[in-house]
Amino acid sequence: MYLKSFNEPLSLKNMALEERPREKMFLYGEKSLNNDELLAIILRTGNKNSNVLDLARKVINKDSQGLRYLKDISISELCEIDGIGLSKATQIKAALELGARVSSYKPEKYKVKNPWDIYKYYMESLRYLKKEVFKVVLLNTKNEIITHVDVSVGTLNSSLVHPREVFIEAIKRSANKIILIHNHPSGSVEPSIEDKNITKRLIDCGEIIGIEVIDHIIIGDGVYFSFKENNVI
Repeated sequence: MYLKSFNEPLSLKNMALEERPREKMFLYGEKSLNNDELLAIILRTGNKNSNVLDLARKVINKDSQGLRYLKDISISELCEIDGIGLSKATQIKAALELGARVSSYKPEKYKVKNPWDIYKYYMESLRYLKKEVFKVVLLNTKNEIITHVDVSVGTLNSSLVHPREVFIEAIKRSANKIILIHNHPSGSVEPSIEDKNITKRLIDCGEIIGIEVIDHIIIGDGVYFSFKENNVI
């Protein structure tokens, strides 16, 4: 089968057909491609100094974080890379945003069966934040998410996370249970003494009010900590 190949420097044309990124994806699927090859397909072309694969490697290797840094880099900063103009920079950012939206898609009546379900639901929206955000997730009697409430932004302490702010919306929405969740911008999910104290205080308040606090989940960079799974509560 003949497939139209990249209009690229000779070095890329000399690659076996099944090794070229676009053709490789067609033959073996997107999961067969490494990060360089996937980015090469987004970029489409190289320049007079680099073929598209070399250019993709240059973009990915610009920072020691690899792909991770592309989340926060601006279009103007991308344009500073030799071979990346406005067109390619916007293609990269558009592809990243589309992927983030797909990952953060939230179906109606999302049922929580374990901490992993909460992690999957909130990971994309919390893992890259620069400040700590404390949320309360409200559940109905079927353990389906009703909604969530942002209680505080900033380093957690007892004055910011007041029981009144945590439970007021749960009472209004007739929530049966709640889950506490917050992020650690450092990426580590080790709970602090303050995290533990706040959790205990809110569990005690929930018992009085009649709304069970079933877990407290800390989200880091691709990892999470569940107080329930680790028998902290």
